[in-house]
Amino acid sequence: MKIAITGASGQLGRIVVSKLKEKLAADNIVAMARTTSKAEDLGVELRHADYSIPGTLDTALAGVDTLLLISSSEIGQRAAQHRNTIEAAKNAGVKWIVYTSLLHADTSTLSLAGEHLETEATLKQAGIPYTILRNGWYTENYTGSIGGALAGGAFIGSAGEGKISGAARADYAEAAVAVLTGEGHQGKVYELAGDESFTLTDLAAEISKQTGKDIPYKNLPEEEYASILSSFGIPEGFAKAIAGWDTSAANGDLYDNSRQLSSLIGRPTTSLSATVAEALKTS
Repeated sequence: MKIAITGASGQLGRIVVSKLKEKLAADNIVAMARTTSKAEDLGVELRHADYSIPGTLDTALAGVDTLLLISSSEIGQRAAQHRNTIEAAKNAGVKWIVYTSLLHADTSTLSLAGEHLETEATLKQAGIPYTILRNGWYTENYTGSIGGALAGGAFIGSAGEGKISGAARADYAEAAVAVLTGEGHQGKVYELAGDESFTLTDLAAEISKQTGKDIPYKNLPEEEYASILSSFGIPEGFAKAIAGWDTSAANGDLYDNSRQLSSLIGRPTTSLSATVAEALKTS
């Protein structure tokens, strides 16, 4: 049985491939990547695949039984790119597609939700058995800003006291592998989030505790936060999106207490303190 992973050179994809190799022989794994040079170190069969070029997808999916469709990073183009991939999978005779969607995509106010919902609908209409992994926020989405917080003396955002059920990227990768190599998952939709919920005030307190520095959380209006992000060199559109996601977090869109993620991986999800400690090693 061949399992293919799209976006294999990305942060999530690389971890999935690594953890999949612990369960399966490497020759049963196909890494699909737009820039293959970035995935040459994965130690599995590597195939060129560009979400926007259907011909590459048809070739890359030849002989594949199961596909892990990791959502594209190109916001605004995702729905069409995913549609191309699902159509190619159908043409290639893929027997099962596992898709990484967004936590509570059907009710979320996050701007990302629309494209994920559209992809879920495409998947359900394709006639191929599917599983949907609605991934919550990676804790690393926030701990990646620790360096800036230490330099600026505060952690900034627009999430208010919204609870964020974050988990480490590796936790979500492990869940994908558990599904891909397990049984009884077809037709299921999983809401995946961390066992532990935290606010950005909690995150700032954890950073302060581990560094010995006073790093408070400073909550900002969405527009002001977006403006500051733009001043850091982040493109204006993306800065506005990030600030908007924080506002959605304030509204509770990143909270979930169902513990489906820890149930899938058979252990508690990685703690906030552990992810902060890991981030501090490189910040």
